Amino acid sequence: MVYRVVQWSTGNVGRHALAGIAAHPELELAGVWTSTPAKVGRDAGELAGLDPLGVAATGDEAALLAARPDCVVYTAMADVRIMEAIDDLCRILRAGVNVVSSSPVFLQFPDGVVPPEMADPVREAARAGGASIFVNGIDPGFANDVLPLALTGVSERIEQVRCMEILNYATYDQATVLFDIMGFGGPLDETPMLLQPGVLTMAWGSVVRQIAAGLGVELDDLVEHHTRLPAPETFTIDAGTIEKGTAAALRFEVRGVRDGVPVVVLEHVTRLRDDLAPDWPQPAGAGCYRVEVTGEPRYTLDLRLLGTDGDHNTAGLKATAMRLVNAVPAVVQAPPGLLTALDLPLIPGRGLVR
Repeated sequence: MVYRVVQWSTGNVGRHALAGIAAHPELELAGVWTSTPAKVGRDAGELAGLDPLGVAATGDEAALLAARPDCVVYTAMADVRIMEAIDDLCRILRAGVNVVSSSPVFLQFPDGVVPPEMADPVREAARAGGASIFVNGIDPGFANDVLPLALTGVSERIEQVRCMEILNYATYDQATVLFDIMGFGGPLDETPMLLQPGVLTMAWGSVVRQIAAGLGVELDDLVEHHTRLPAPETFTIDAGTIEKGTAAALRFEVRGVRDGVPVVVLEHVTRLRDDLAPDWPQPAGAGCYRVEVTGEPRYTLDLRLLGTDGDHNTAGLKATAMRLVNAVPAVVQAPPGLLTALDLPLIPGRGLVR
């Protein structure tokens, strides 16, 4: 069966999703939505750096939904427009169209993470439209849901599950995320959006809660912790300039606590230069996602990332896009509602061997 898919946005993740849709034998590109007037009318292949695909980008949301595609791959930025993104998803679902989305990330597993009024409208829209929605990616997503839960399946006893992202973000060309949200290049005595109380939990608490649910563990609390380090001198990254003394390395955790002990931990170690914070955890290869299961036996699993262009950040963007694209058949076939990784079967790269 071939599923008709609309790609919603053509940015850092969206352009990789377009490539994935074009390459997938069970998917047909049925439309492309863009918020950028200059992209309207341009071929989707051109926007993704591919040969022409014969589908022109449009800003006409109503026309795309009226054509009743099987699924929308929603990759529009939500970090600075959360409620607007939720409204987008609700309109798509109420139109009877399934959704795979990279955001808002707390919808990966919202229960116990955000107030019901942030997730209930999405659930209600899915019921009204008889459609399903699956929010995922690489992180939050595959690297800290399927991967750790699969690894715990070969344990005798578990004391702690720790999921880590250990990456250098210097080649991640997204100034809004790096500077405005994460606070890189900003004064250490100012608290950026990401580190405001409760924001780390909103972004990654879903990871911790979902792993705990998969393990049958009731958590007492979620606890945040972070550390930042300054740039030793001024240097440049793809997104701009990092001045001496401003934030250049960030390490944070969201800890799921039971009986005073962290049993599920999400940790990020983010540098803008490889030589920063040498005593912090180091990646396998150019960058990695790491799962550590403490117990019997003790496991460490490293998922190394590298794009064909030699950049680990390209691989991360592509992994997020492909997690969504390859999930389309399973999501379309699933019962209506807000789905989590615990609800879906194994999603292999079916049909992708060339």
